[in-house]
Amino acid sequence: MTQLSEPQVIVIDDEKIVREAMCQTLELEGYRVSAFEDPRAAIALCGRAWQGVVICDLRMDIMDGLEVLQQILLQDSEIPVIMYSAHADIATAIQAIRIGAYDFLEKTEDPQQQLNTVQRAWKKRQLVLENRRLKQVIEGHHQINSRLVGNTRIIEDLRHSVLQLAQVDVDLIIVGETGTGKEVVAQSLHDFSPRAKQPFVALNCGALAESVLESELFGHEAGAFTGAVKKRIGKLEFASGGTLFLDEIESMPSSVQVHLLRVLQERKLQRVGGNVDIKVDIRVVAAAKIDLLDAVAQGAFREDLYYRLSVARIDIPSLEQRKSDIVVLFRHFIQLAGRRFDCKVADAPDLLLRQLTEKSWPGNVRELRNAAERWVLGLPVMTAVIGRESQPEADNLDINIANYECQLISAALLANNGQVELTAKALGIPRKKLYLRMKKHQLERRDFSEEKTANS
Repeated sequence: MTQLSEPQVIVIDDEKIVREAMCQTLELEGYRVSAFEDPRAAIALCGRAWQGVVICDLRMDIMDGLEVLQQILLQDSEIPVIMYSAHADIATAIQAIRIGAYDFLEKTEDPQQQLNTVQRAWKKRQLVLENRRLKQVIEGHHQINSRLVGNTRIIEDLRHSVLQLAQVDVDLIIVGETGTGKEVVAQSLHDFSPRAKQPFVALNCGALAESVLESELFGHEAGAFTGAVKKRIGKLEFASGGTLFLDEIESMPSSVQVHLLRVLQERKLQRVGGNVDIKVDIRVVAAAKIDLLDAVAQGAFREDLYYRLSVARIDIPSLEQRKSDIVVLFRHFIQLAGRRFDCKVADAPDLLLRQLTEKSWPGNVRELRNAAERWVLGLPVMTAVIGRESQPEADNLDINIANYECQLISAALLANNGQVELTAKALGIPRKKLYLRMKKHQLERRDFSEEKTANS
């Protein structure tokens, strides 16, 4: 079972002398203790990602201990909360246990007994978190196949890396060409992690001017600059508890890089125009189209920020590196497009699939998905690809004409439920000619019937 080396405990008590005594006892036993006089500050830490145990006094002026217990359990019903008091009675203890307290202790009890209770509660919390992690991994193995589609070894390794790193709460960098699916990977890292129920916030650093980017990231106070008429919460603060995805981080200006580095080091920020430190609990996933080490070598990216971010790294393969996945990807995307446009779809003919695998895809998976949507809509598929070729091949015109004819026939067959006679009339050609063209393009009428499309 994965376990932190330093067990964590939150102590909530409005008496300073009691807090200090409890902290000293626990710290001597190797616990990392956070003590709070105000229960509201402690409750804010008690989300599903909280790794430890809570010890809470029953009678406090700011908030009743039983109310604190209820609010913590609303955050996560499996956090062990140990209630204790110097003035307890059996009825109160029973009430606390019924609400969901892990145990109830008297302040006068033997300190060793108190420590034993904390240790049992800590072990229980670790078991709960480990079971959740295992469940997420199992569910992730089922779900990630529909997100990162493909059968090649390189994509299988990518799926494995994503699921593995999703369970490790560290900042990381994703590197991949345009259109390879960097945001899909970032979203998967979030969705299969212990932070899954918290926000996933995405920001494209290359799409915003420097002044706007700084405000978007860190937020600003009212009056911080012209036009700042009211306070704004930035993406870093809004993502607290969850994941912040910074796309095209290589475009981030140097001045903003400095401020981001401080946040990553200290996990706190100041809004633009503000002086108050605001704590944030985030995981930062950055993405770049280039190798950031090259940018560091050229002085275009801060070395200290690079090493702060690159605790781990994921490289996404281009479509050129996994060409044998093109067919399965294209079929996957036409099914998605069919559901999106609420229309029947037929499988792509072999001729088109061969053409797809022979072409280069500088726009990677995104470009292939666009081609699949054009296919579903009855539009030419290959023209955009051919148009990107620097030197057109001699047979491009013939390929394009054949592909367009294949799509016209396929669309007409689909519209007429695979009935050849109606399709021939719709196209204005003899039935025999239609049969010959269907044979040429390896089209089967049964592939366009209602029964076939309903089962596809």
